[in-house]
Amino acid sequence: MSETSVPAGAATLGLLAAWTVHDLEEAATMARWSRTRVPALRARHPYLPDRIWRRLEDVDGREFATAVGVMGLVVAAAAADGYRTGGRSAFYQDSLNGFGLHGLVHLAQAAATRGYTPGVVTSPLLVVPFTLWARGRLRRAGVLRPTRPRDLARGLALAGAAVVASHAAARRIRSIRSHPSAAPAR
Repeated sequence: MSETSVPAGAATLGLLAAWTVHDLEEAATMARWSRTRVPALRARHPYLPDRIWRRLEDVDGREFATAVGVMGLVVAAAAADGYRTGGRSAFYQDSLNGFGLHGLVHLAQAAATRGYTPGVVTSPLLVVPFTLWARGRLRRAGVLRPTRPRDLARGLALAGAAVVASHAAARRIRSIRSHPSAAPAR
């Protein structure tokens, strides 16, 4: 496949590979980070609502891993759709944009907290460079849609909604596994 042909593999399925490495960092560090860093951050930023701090302090490693798995299904679907369409899929391109912007959010979080936050190591080393590279491949192949501010907002909203939905699904899955009687009747 030449550099100017449709980016069938690396730029589309590579999204899933890059996301996997990035989320392995998050999964490996989130529970410990929340136990050790959140109390200091809470003391430094007392004006933030208690519900935010409680949610961050109560990170359950198994629930977080389940959320990562659910998110993996979303990213796999986006990457597969990108592959199927030769990179033309709006879902894939929005997911790619959301992934890159998500990396920038990690960098902003680390700057705001003045320290390490889960995902910040792979963001500048993998997430942002992969996103820029993949967008370049799509552009050279002539399949990258013009990116307007609303497209970036849609990508970031897609990433945010997928994060919220994956965590909600993980809470539900974990509660069903912990309390089988909580499962809906068939």
